[in-house]
Amino acid sequence: MEIQKQLEETLGESLTDSCLTTGKTTTLSGKVYFLKTGPVSHTYLCEAHSLREIATAKVIRTPKVIAAGENFLLTEFIESGHADTSFFQTLGIQLARLHRITSEAYGFYEDNYIGANPQSNLPEAKESSDWALFYFNKRLLFQYKLAESRGLVTSDLKSGIHFLEKHTYRILQGSNEPPTLLHGDLWAGNYLCSSQGEPVLIDPAVYYGHRGADLAMTRLFGGFAPEFYRAYQQTYLLQPQWEYRENLYKLYHVLNHLNLFGRSYLAEAEYLMRFYRNPTQYPGYT
Repeated sequence: MEIQKQLEETLGESLTDSCLTTGKTTTLSGKVYFLKTGPVSHTYLCEAHSLREIATAKVIRTPKVIAAGENFLLTEFIESGHADTSFFQTLGIQLARLHRITSEAYGFYEDNYIGANPQSNLPEAKESSDWALFYFNKRLLFQYKLAESRGLVTSDLKSGIHFLEKHTYRILQGSNEPPTLLHGDLWAGNYLCSSQGEPVLIDPAVYYGHRGADLAMTRLFGGFAPEFYRAYQQTYLLQPQWEYRENLYKLYHVLNHLNLFGRSYLAEAEYLMRFYRNPTQYPGYT
């Protein structure tokens, strides 16, 4: 009832459903919203901040935040439509434009969440201006330590993280870009096609980093339609050797899935770490 009272005060009218759960919710006048609710967590406010950060860029749509609290997030409800070829072209163009939005520092003004796991965004010392240092410490090492605390680390993971500690700079060399606004968790489940055919980004884990990190996530679970990548590249060409760096960016999300869902992701995490030990993978190897 407490959530219902807060929402009704915010909206200025009563809701039709007194038993609020995650999903569509409607007011007595017929206005429709989307509600996320659950146990008390900072995730709702963090998601609201991420949605607003993307909305501020004014280049791609996100659900408008109506209200957020310690156990709920209320946004506009977006009716879904059919994603055709033109949809993926537009998504590629608009994501490229989002990646033109930059900041002076890597990270974000607050830590947030990647799924249910915390995402460390507050840079320390040189991390604010050093992408390789930020990425290793705040992404790879953070998830590795989380896995270690949960008893998920194998000898391969341990040797792999020590290898990457020494070689992340080499792997990321040549990708000198300013801190760029990223969705942070951009897989196929985190966009919508509106009833008007517009791309809509949902469930972001925003921070400022290198855009290859966003593109790598789009390719982790089967990838998006080819039209998406073609349109992105035509709008904002990726730097040379982006394919070589891709597995390092995928590794963050695979480690996160290892920590979220367990050992079914262990073999993939170990493979991604071994990838960079193979000299034949080095750009220019003959």
